[in-house]
Amino acid sequence: MKRAVVVFSGGQDSTTCLIQALQQYDEVHCVTFDYGQRHRAEIDIARELSQSLGAKAHKVLDVGLLNELAISSLTRDDIPVPAFSAEQDGLPSTFVPGRNILFLTLAAIYAYQVEAEAVITGVCETDFSGYPDCRDEFVKALNQAVVLGIARDIRFETPLMWLNKAETWALADYYQQLDLVRQQTLTCYNGIKGDGCGECAACHLRANGLQQYQGNRPAVMAELKRKTGLA
Repeated sequence: MKRAVVVFSGGQDSTTCLIQALQQYDEVHCVTFDYGQRHRAEIDIARELSQSLGAKAHKVLDVGLLNELAISSLTRDDIPVPAFSAEQDGLPSTFVPGRNILFLTLAAIYAYQVEAEAVITGVCETDFSGYPDCRDEFVKALNQAVVLGIARDIRFETPLMWLNKAETWALADYYQQLDLVRQQTLTCYNGIKGDGCGECAACHLRANGLQQYQGNRPAVMAELKRKTGLA
């Protein structure tokens, strides 16, 4: 039996990864992290989506220590979420230092427990928003360290790594779940479900990608298939 663990936030990217994983694996587990994030609604949304889409199990892990150590506009109410800006200097205030180091490591431990062969995460270098822990180089390096540390060949899979947001929408549409991803996920830094606030960087990236996909569906879908090998 092929098993996978999806690092699952209930946002556009991780939900698209879950939808695909359910087609590729016999059993899929979701793991969501409660780190005292600014918008706790994402935990409830992740729970609802994992159940409705048919994941085998959904585990919420308490990692509140991250909130103490990582100062970010996603972990502190007194740090405002910035509006989208085409010109960005340095790391954005929404960067949570160490988050993906911790999440992927704990997800691998969970994968070890449930005998899964893969940990799937929706990080993306093409649209990585300046986050250093979304880079392919980082994921591969951490994967190698984790395999050495637990003596089991658990793969870190990043199906969105080289896709832009238009192609990520196309992937959801390929599995006939575009409407669900658009309406039921929470990507917005201001905690608004669906199309979000329209002002933050996450909403801008998401809306711009959807507009690009809707404006040229055949070409975007063809490029998705070329990149991924989907039929």
